[in-house]
Amino acid sequence: MNAKSVYKLVLLPGDGVGIEVCQQARALVETVAESTGVAFDLHEIPCGGQFYLAHGSRDWPEGSEQTCREADAILLGAVGWPSPNGQGPVTMKNGRMAGYSAVIGNRVSLDLYANVRPVKLLPGITHGISGNHSQVWKPENVDMVIIRENTEDLYTGIGGQLHSGEVPALATDTRIITRRACERIIRHAFELSKSRDRGAPADGKTRVTCIAKNNVLYGCKLFVSIFEEIAAEYPSIDAEVAIVDAFTQWLITQPEHYDVCVTTNMFGDIVTDLAAVLQGGMGMAVGCNIGDQHAMFEPIHGTAPPLAGKDAANPLAMILAAGEALAWLGRRHDDTRLARASSAVDSAVADIVKRGHPLTADLVGQERAAKLSQVGQAVCKEVEQRLMADG
Repeated sequence: MNAKSVYKLVLLPGDGVGIEVCQQARALVETVAESTGVAFDLHEIPCGGQFYLAHGSRDWPEGSEQTCREADAILLGAVGWPSPNGQGPVTMKNGRMAGYSAVIGNRVSLDLYANVRPVKLLPGITHGISGNHSQVWKPENVDMVIIRENTEDLYTGIGGQLHSGEVPALATDTRIITRRACERIIRHAFELSKSRDRGAPADGKTRVTCIAKNNVLYGCKLFVSIFEEIAAEYPSIDAEVAIVDAFTQWLITQPEHYDVCVTTNMFGDIVTDLAAVLQGGMGMAVGCNIGDQHAMFEPIHGTAPPLAGKDAANPLAMILAAGEALAWLGRRHDDTRLARASSAVDSAVADIVKRGHPLTADLVGQERAAKLSQVGQAVCKEVEQRLMADG
């Protein structure tokens, strides 16, 4: 596609700190617009638990589905809010968490079948393990992408509860794994491995790792058999299968082995949160929901109610997610302005992290902590300087 005169972006701030980090993503997009001449048409849609509590029937306004469908890209903050009765998150009458429409609803209705999560450790980040900040993994040893199937598995909503009187007595969740979904997500992983700009794993091989539980589960047996079929089409790429429970150990103890990993929806949800530890925590972890026609980008952290309104959460995952959105749009529309902007975001964040300030408490501890807004402003300033220098 050719570059567009105006790109339509939908912002879904959601709940809690999602609202605050999304404000920083908006500021970043506006900085890119001013510095490059790219025009953005920004549409902000309230959504999530707080919206549902205020309106009582929906978790976002009427017409939001169509607005998202018409967008060139979507930026999502975070959704989910504690129920007033203290019994978990706010739940809608249909039993789904308030915020479902913006997250899983968009993934399904827009066919965002690939959840792509880059896992990269930036120089300068120290890890808090048992409260002790020390460098556990070397930056050069953590550079992988985990690709999670995004539309089926246990997230199809097929299931329910049986009650004995008023007491829940039995619950079911039906797992759906289809050949079509397996084929396209696995092929996506191999194609990404071919094109990815990175250093090879420590042993010098380009590799795709399939994560499954095929020694027990029928859905995983299907997933692995299709993985082996498709792997045969890519003889130059090393292909391997890892049982998911063992993989969780190897991921932490030898991350330098991994390049591109592919897995089913539920396992992907779990292992990507664990992988975030490698890169400094949830505040640095990005989720890209990619389809053939649409895409939505988000930090993978939650709404963090205890931090909401305190200007204290880490905005870098949301800022990096916005950078990924710019990169995706740049590739899709052959727009070098957006490619430059995405590179500027990545290098700005990397330089700030390496310098060690301003950063939030999760990265540097409470005594040295900057505010969320200060971090966002610093990134925007660095991005602006880079883009203006590039002309």
